[in-house]
Amino acid sequence: MLLWLQIELSGISTMADAAPNQGDNSFAEKNETPKNVFDLGAFVGDLTFEEDASGDDISLEGLEQELEECKNHDVVANILSKGTTLREYTKGVENNLRQVELDSIQDYIKESDNLVSLHDQIRDCDAILSQMETLLSGFQAEIGSISSDIKILQEKSMDMGLKLKNRKVAESKLAKFVEDIIIPPRMVDIIVDGEVNEEYMRSLEILSKKLKFIGVDPMVKTSKALKDVQPELEKLRQKAVSKVFDFLVQKLYALRKPKTNIQIIQQSVLLKYKYIISFLKGHGKEIYNEVRAAYIDTMNKVLSAHFRAYIQALEKLQLDIATSSDLIGVEARSTGLFSRGREPLKNRSAVFALGDRINILKEIDQPALIPHIAEASSLKYPYEVLFRSLHKLLMDTATSEYLFCDDFFGEESIFYDIFAVGIITALKDRLLESLKRGPFAVIDEHFNSILPNCYDAIGLMLMIRIIHHHQLIMSRRRIPCLDSYLDKVNISLWPRFKMVFDLHLSSLRNANVKTLWEDDVHPHYVMRRYAEFAASLIHLNVEYGDGQLELNMERLRMAVDDLLTKLAKLFPKPKSQIVFLINNYDMTIAVLKEASPEGGKIQLHYEELLKSNTALFVEELLLEHFSDLIKFVKTRASEDSSSTSEKPITVAEIEPLVKDFASRWKAAIELMHKDVITSFSNFLCGMEILRAALTQLLLYYTRLSDSIKRVAGGSALNKDLVSISSIMYEIKKYSRTF
Repeated sequence: MLLWLQIELSGISTMADAAPNQGDNSFAEKNETPKNVFDLGAFVGDLTFEEDASGDDISLEGLEQELEECKNHDVVANILSKGTTLREYTKGVENNLRQVELDSIQDYIKESDNLVSLHDQIRDCDAILSQMETLLSGFQAEIGSISSDIKILQEKSMDMGLKLKNRKVAESKLAKFVEDIIIPPRMVDIIVDGEVNEEYMRSLEILSKKLKFIGVDPMVKTSKALKDVQPELEKLRQKAVSKVFDFLVQKLYALRKPKTNIQIIQQSVLLKYKYIISFLKGHGKEIYNEVRAAYIDTMNKVLSAHFRAYIQALEKLQLDIATSSDLIGVEARSTGLFSRGREPLKNRSAVFALGDRINILKEIDQPALIPHIAEASSLKYPYEVLFRSLHKLLMDTATSEYLFCDDFFGEESIFYDIFAVGIITALKDRLLESLKRGPFAVIDEHFNSILPNCYDAIGLMLMIRIIHHHQLIMSRRRIPCLDSYLDKVNISLWPRFKMVFDLHLSSLRNANVKTLWEDDVHPHYVMRRYAEFAASLIHLNVEYGDGQLELNMERLRMAVDDLLTKLAKLFPKPKSQIVFLINNYDMTIAVLKEASPEGGKIQLHYEELLKSNTALFVEELLLEHFSDLIKFVKTRASEDSSSTSEKPITVAEIEPLVKDFASRWKAAIELMHKDVITSFSNFLCGMEILRAALTQLLLYYTRLSDSIKRVAGGSALNKDLVSISSIMYEIKKYSRTF
């Protein structure tokens, strides 16, 4: 009910707004065309509205709620504000609607001609549109058929593309198959008739690929083409293997020619054709083994001959340094029936001195000696020089051969087969051990003949150090091929050195003191030998710190100390014994300082002995010239004059001592000076001892002067006393000579 009321009110308000405008338009039209006015009211008659008979039956349930919802409606609010009844307002609206309707009908009647024309135009347009629809339908049907054709073509194109792709894949595989299996005539000509050169190497590579192709791919083995090609490939393989074998054998025999530079042939000739070895490994294993054996046999003979000739040339340059009798404790004058004619060992201290021989360690990496040049210059060398030269040549040769075998054959074992003591060669159906000896065996044979006759301990130690340096060089080169050999040489050198060292030790322990003794206080030749020998070994051990060698050196020092003490005891006078010891100790210290300036255990030991024996000599020297003075000072000068001694010091007791010293002290000092000069070999050492003696004399005399001051009436002796300054002046005078 309320909804109907809202719609009715909305329509009424709209019509009410439109009625005046249409009324105005109707009036204007009436004014313009009064003759054509059609009286709709007269035609229709008055319209009456009866009251709704069913109004009493309307339910008012929910009316309040609906009114509450519509209280904000503009039209309802307007009606309620004017106080107009709904029925009246409705009638007004209906009248307005009727008037509007009549006006609209009038308008349609006026525009009837236009509407008819518009109807005709619409009908014509409809006919045209119908034709266009028919035409477009035909186009649509044709486009549909074209789309299906395009789809069919697209499917055909995809099918053809797939077929093309498959054919290309098949073509590429077939082309590769044909390329891999076909034998080019040019390749056949090169392998059969061509010379072995770079082009031949390329043909071998192609042939190798074809042989691998037919042997690896299982599908190829079932192809009919293989039946035609395989026999030809086999013939080519046999021909190629035969040809490269002859070529390699020819090159290997070139290595045997005298005065051939092996390294140049290996690097500039053989390495250019190293692919031949790869080819033979893959397609001619038996021939490869023959080539391998031929190379081993060739290089074994060539290198062995070279080293044998080099060793023979070096032996002519050897300088003999020491024999079994050249020992520290052997008497210099000893001669035997079979002793060789040479200068006495006493004058040949270079046997034990290192000297310039140490330079061999500074020249460790210098080129090997060229024997004919050295022989032409009439030069002779200690054996360690020849030893270094021989092993330098061995290192360079082994390095070159090891790298070549690894690069050319791809096998390091070939090197060891070449340099080994013996090699195994195949002969028909049995194996025979060849009597050929490799370079290692040649060098071992030479070394084993030299080592048992070597009594040069300095040379042996130098060789041990040379081997150590050679091991470092090979380690820096990263070449391990000589590791076991150098270890073996080092192991053989140490026992020999120990044996020779023990011979020197035994010569000192078992020395005949009576035959060695000479009535001469100057340094003994045995001690000089020891000093030079010890200094040499100390110098050679500075950078190595070999504890075992230091222990042996201590044993040797104890033996020579014992021998020196025995020799000193053979002198009748204690003073001569002390002078003999001092001279030998001083000489030993001087020699040891040259080897190790900072001083070692042995040097410190002899410095202590020198110091103690110098103090003994000073006492002996002063007792020889001032025995009474020293005896008094040591026994009486320390007594106090106020003490209750049974026999106090008197002027009469001291006066002879004072007068005696005053009368001859200068002459005594001069005699002491001459005695020191003649007794000691080392002038500097003698002057140092003389200054120590004069200083000790001054101390004794000072104590004597102090004793006089404590004696009653001692002032009477002041006139005979020598002033301390006078004695100091004499000391300084002799010190200036120092």
